[in-house]
Amino acid sequence: GVALEVVGGGELALDRLGALERATRARFTLGGSRALLLESPTFGWPFDLPHVVAGLCRDGLRPVLAHPERNRDVHEDLALVGRAVEAGALVQLTAASVDGRSGRETAACARALVEAGLAHLVSSDAHGPGVRAAGLSAAVRRLGDEPLGRWLVEEVPAALLADADLPPRPAARRRFSLRRR
Repeated sequence: GVALEVVGGGELALDRLGALERATRARFTLGGSRALLLESPTFGWPFDLPHVVAGLCRDGLRPVLAHPERNRDVHEDLALVGRAVEAGALVQLTAASVDGRSGRETAACARALVEAGLAHLVSSDAHGPGVRAAGLSAAVRRLGDEPLGRWLVEEVPAALLADADLPPRPAARRRFSLRRR
């Protein structure tokens, strides 16, 4: 009885992006919107990412950087993500990172990105029905801030799919904890 709309889209690896023509990249956007999901590398960080993001924005796309909280370089320097955001990227965290299922270091990085205002969405990152539990509700509970959680998992994704401006980010009510509840 849950109303559900499934939309297409793809997640492109940053190292493959340059090999794709502009029209081909556009075929991977989320739900036919301008939002283009980019896979963050697990190891290493692309020094030219702000330039890549700016180029995608000039091409009329909205780059969304997926799960940078998993990258060890980001654990040590949030400014890497900050520069991509300044260039026009949005940041999508994985629910398992926010709720602690991906480990304490990754959860701490996710928390820091949220608290720094560098996170715009939280997603399941479930590439199929049997891959992992979505965990969106658990991530919102872990945030301990219902309006911010709703913004991250409902309002911003809806705006992206509608090619609309992002709604204003709610003021943080409290810092979330790494402790399991």
